[in-house]
Amino acid sequence: MTTDKTTRFGKIEGKGVHIAYGKRRIVENLDLAIPERRFTALIGPNGSGKSTILRTFAALMKPSGGNLLLDGRDLTKLSTREVARKVGVLLQGPVAPEGLTVADLVRQGRYPHQQLFGRWSAHDQEACEEALMLTGTTDLSDRALDSLSGGQRQRAWIAMTLAQQGEALLLDEPTTYLDLEHQIELMKLIKMLVAKHGKTAVAVLHDINQAARFAEHIVILKDGRITAAGEPETVISAETIFTVFNVKTMVIRDPVAGTPLCVPL
Repeated sequence: MTTDKTTRFGKIEGKGVHIAYGKRRIVENLDLAIPERRFTALIGPNGSGKSTILRTFAALMKPSGGNLLLDGRDLTKLSTREVARKVGVLLQGPVAPEGLTVADLVRQGRYPHQQLFGRWSAHDQEACEEALMLTGTTDLSDRALDSLSGGQRQRAWIAMTLAQQGEALLLDEPTTYLDLEHQIELMKLIKMLVAKHGKTAVAVLHDINQAARFAEHIVILKDGRITAAGEPETVISAETIFTVFNVKTMVIRDPVAGTPLCVPL
């Protein structure tokens, strides 16, 4: 997939954004532009606002102040269908009806493109087949979702978001409950979708070293504010990790990937 570098594709940007639950403000004065066609990881301690920011950028929560833009347009004024055509979202612990097959799940990703009483088109079918192929779930398409392993289910849910054919993917803790093999497999999949298919990916992650190895851009959050943002080599330091997580570490170079590696002291 080739793209015009001057064209906006799923450009997500927040300017002076405030996010609150009732009267309790979680995020204050957030300025954050998500790099297009790159893999961005949001990291930080529990309660730092990572998932809240992701949900707000996905238009699942409305900011209490500031400007939130999708391709230069006010995100809060776009319809759910318009947002879903641009942004695929995978939240924590998604639940599907019992007995739903992988193929049925992936087909749901086409709903934002369907007109009322519209017919299933050849393009819809091609989008679903491509999503299954990209995630390695074609052979699982007839299987019931609840019969799959955790890693297989997670790939099926990502296939559903890919079937939407949006430019951006927002993933909230996608590696939670996955064993190490499936975590690595999933991270490689996200990185491939960015590198070879021009996707813009944002994932909330807990593993600092995993984020440093696979993501190209890292945003470190604490108490609803950005402590550091940039390439892993720039933002991952012993000083920053201590400031944010209150853990003393030594940061060395990963002998395999060459990325920063945090070793707790």
